[in-house]
Amino acid sequence: MTSLRSIGGGVARPDDDPQSRKARRRSCSFDSWGHDLTLLESKVVLRELGAADADAIAGWSRDEDFCRAAGWRIQPVEQHREFQRRLIADSPTDLLRLAAVQDGRLVGYVDLHGNDPHRRELGFLVGPREIWGQGLGMAVATVGIRYGFQVLGLKEICAEALEANRASIRILQRVGMTETGWGDMDTHLGRASRYRQFAIAAE
Repeated sequence: MTSLRSIGGGVARPDDDPQSRKARRRSCSFDSWGHDLTLLESKVVLRELGAADADAIAGWSRDEDFCRAAGWRIQPVEQHREFQRRLIADSPTDLLRLAAVQDGRLVGYVDLHGNDPHRRELGFLVGPREIWGQGLGMAVATVGIRYGFQVLGLKEICAEALEANRASIRILQRVGMTETGWGDMDTHLGRASRYRQFAIAAE
């Protein structure tokens, strides 16, 4: 499972800087979502990232297939580690990144990106690749949305994923987001594709 757009084209690319994305106003209601937490989702919790998490996240980059799917540059692990350490130690003001943990183990992270007190953009990444296909993408996205609405008090959360990234598109649809339009072009696994944009409202 790969992430949707958050930092650098749908994923946290170690070579890219965060950029704010424009949220779309048309959305469905989170209150009418009717999505109860599954057992898996209830076991995934969010916490602050620590220095040790930089090593774990950088370790995912040893898998070149992971890097290609996630949109990461293939480069030495040390460079990924240094990037992650800097990002954790001194995060941009418009980025809230939280560790996603299951049974004490880091299984990914959630991004809530933006400075608007009422609206942010959701992004997430699950790693390493060996745990993809277990429903963790859905679980991480779900707890990220709940955090945005229930802890941050957001009124709207938006997201976008490349059309070619069918797994992320399915997750956005399954969590109840409404499609709002099209974004920029990018590539996914070497295939040119356009971003599909989604949003969901708190009420």
